[in-house]
Amino acid sequence: MKDEEFTATGVRIGKGLRSLTRAGQVRIADGRLELLTSAGQEIDSAPVQAVRAGRSWFGAEDRATAEVNGTRYSLTLGDQERSDSAASRTAKRFVEAVRKASGGRS
Repeated sequence: MKDEEFTATGVRIGKGLRSLTRAGQVRIADGRLELLTSAGQEIDSAPVQAVRAGRSWFGAEDRATAEVNGTRYSLTLGDQERSDSAASRTAKRFVEAVRKASGGRS
């Protein structure tokens, strides 16, 4: 089975109330999830089977969460240039990509 590929740029990545980057990148490739800064430096990474991803029922539609190596990150996958529906689709695609790549568990 081919690993699910996913890339999103311009992602705000935060930990708690702290913003780690406002224009980062989220990438799923070769069975790994990587969270990168705008300069391409790794914030965190893990095999996708060890990652938990989800969306809040009450949060903004462009937001998702990812638990990587026991650390919970908030991801804002939309920006002002894109419509809300496009940002919502990107957040949904991220969660689905993690689930598919991890064999349906997330």
